[in-house]
Amino acid sequence: MENTRLAEKTGFQERVAYHPTIDLRTDFVMVYGIDDSMPKRIKEWQGRGYVVHLMTGVAWGEYQDYLYGEVDGREHWDEAQKNRFGEIISHGKDVPYMVPTIAFTNYLTERIKVAVDAGVEAIHLEEPEFWVEGGYSEAFKREWQIFYKEAWIPPHESVDAQYRASKLKAYLYTRCLDRLCAELKEYAQVRYQRTLRFYVPTHSLINYTQWRIVSPQSQLLSLPTVDGYIAQVWTGTSRTPNVYNGIRKERTFETAYLEYGIMQELVRGTERRMWFLHDPIEDNPNYDWDDYRNNYYKIVTASLFHPAVHRYEISPWPNRVFNGSYPKKNGQGKEAIPPEYATSLLILMNTLRDFDQSEIEWVGKMAPIGVLLADSTMFQRNHPDILGEDGSQKYDGTDAEMLKGDKAQELLDWSEFYGLTFPLLKSGIPVRPVQLDNIRRFSSYLDDYQTLILSYEFLKPEAPDIHLGLSQWVQNGGRLLYVGDHSDDYHHVREWWNSNGSSYENPAEHLFETLGLERKLEQGTYPVGNGIVSFLPLHPKACAQNRQNAELLKDTVRQLFSTNDWEEKNYLLLKRGPYIISAVMDESLSEEPLKLQGVYVDLFDHHLPIRKEVVVQPGKQLLLYDLNYRTTKQMDCQVIASSSRVENIVNDGSEIDMLLTGPLGIPGISRLRFAKKPSKIRIKENAQDGYQDIRFVWDQESQTALVRYENKHDGINMKISP
Repeated sequence: MENTRLAEKTGFQERVAYHPTIDLRTDFVMVYGIDDSMPKRIKEWQGRGYVVHLMTGVAWGEYQDYLYGEVDGREHWDEAQKNRFGEIISHGKDVPYMVPTIAFTNYLTERIKVAVDAGVEAIHLEEPEFWVEGGYSEAFKREWQIFYKEAWIPPHESVDAQYRASKLKAYLYTRCLDRLCAELKEYAQVRYQRTLRFYVPTHSLINYTQWRIVSPQSQLLSLPTVDGYIAQVWTGTSRTPNVYNGIRKERTFETAYLEYGIMQELVRGTERRMWFLHDPIEDNPNYDWDDYRNNYYKIVTASLFHPAVHRYEISPWPNRVFNGSYPKKNGQGKEAIPPEYATSLLILMNTLRDFDQSEIEWVGKMAPIGVLLADSTMFQRNHPDILGEDGSQKYDGTDAEMLKGDKAQELLDWSEFYGLTFPLLKSGIPVRPVQLDNIRRFSSYLDDYQTLILSYEFLKPEAPDIHLGLSQWVQNGGRLLYVGDHSDDYHHVREWWNSNGSSYENPAEHLFETLGLERKLEQGTYPVGNGIVSFLPLHPKACAQNRQNAELLKDTVRQLFSTNDWEEKNYLLLKRGPYIISAVMDESLSEEPLKLQGVYVDLFDHHLPIRKEVVVQPGKQLLLYDLNYRTTKQMDCQVIASSSRVENIVNDGSEIDMLLTGPLGIPGISRLRFAKKPSKIRIKENAQDGYQDIRFVWDQESQTALVRYENKHDGINMKISP
């Protein structure tokens, strides 16, 4: 029988040993950490039928033996990331963030060989992160001299020094990953004659920029040794407050939608794999279950609006989800996960294996509009005149009061980006972040887009040939809006547009010239070949500060379209095969709910009810299975949704057999579709028991049966008689 787990559509990461309560029946599991218990943990999960990977931190971890000189006789605390005050940037006691030196890379390589010896099929090197506030350790100073062939300059002294320090930080982690992955792939081939895969679980470019962290991001596309990524997007990243119409607050769905969007760009058009991460709770243990659940639905919905990805990490640390306790809503003590939420989680986790659908349809006139981003957004996240003497701290989005003063808070809001995206997204226009750097890597990268928005007020182009690609795209019929007032102080860093004979005041001047326009362009719209270029001399952050500027941006974009091609609404709606993904915006054109009529299964309801009319209120999301959707393959039994993994379906003509498995102690529920009502359904819970009749609820209109039972990690056998 074909092993369906080899597709690795869903997985999770866990540091604890196997336990029936966290046996989520995904395709693979990432055993976390490379301590002495790792080989045993790997064997346990392999014994339960999982494809086993290993995950470990590449920027931090339990690496005290290296730090204290037990590995090579030399202490390596000089390689810990430090801020301008000489303070170590830490992830925990004796767990600093590291400068990825050659010695540290070699150490990681040797440590991870143990996992290769234990038989894992893939390695995940988590979170290559260098804090913006870092760059002051002795190891970094040495790397600066080697890379730039000049004496180290304190990054806080100027925007040029900050920009150069950040470029070096990204390079160092790119080098580290390339060396480590290449050596271990060779090791696996030579010693075991097998192919070892490497993946990089990483936050989004959007989150790293807002939290002020530098990471390689799209630079990893240049490494053939990297096979893919996990998009580490979850409530903890996406609830980071941002500003729209001058109001600062959490906008979890909208932020997650944009975060997943830019992560999709790391694999679009390539053969690399991407898993989108969801977390049913988050790292902060101080919220109640209602908060976790509401935000989880927002995160899942946001991820499903990006159909180029159909693989998911369904949970980090399921042990803390299914076996943990969190504050009660009344603040009186803690409570374990409510059974109905646990059931809902399993329904969604099992449904996520089915999103590799060929039929994709956006509901509405508007094709996606791209907003260009680049790795250099991470390089511009320190301004000496803003943060000053008391602002040198790492910011992870959890402490809104960490940096004092209006200018510091404005820096953390990162309104330059949200100002270009929220006015459109809140109007139901499917905005997509697009990786500017990829124009150099893939000749047809922009072909999927008709309209792009660009600003160099918060990012810079890596090389001038990017403008050649943009110019060709416009001449072939593309519509480009450039937004910016040329006020960014990072225009004056030492870069290609103002060095080696070039004398452009900012990179936009080179872009305009490449397009055949005047360097000093006036506001307006200009034909370029078969396309259009529009220039709005406004700083992008102004579009987040009030409604007037947001409307000005939207009106400028609208002018690039014909009347018949433009449509605004207060919702997004996407169909992926039989699945309907919907989100209705608050802060939008109206407070009208979205109403849908048909025959649906509500996948956010743990009862899996049949609904003929669905109403989605502003600020809410919904995931439905459309029972009127007709697949091309006729089936005598179709699993519509289940809180169990349903496998080994066999129809011998007289009855249908199937196996249902799920974590111990969580209620089981399945909605199954048949050609006609079954005469009876029976289950066998243990090998030594016989089959027992079980009650089911039949819905004639949808031709579905609803069955309830108790999940078991060893499985339940079910027989359906016609």
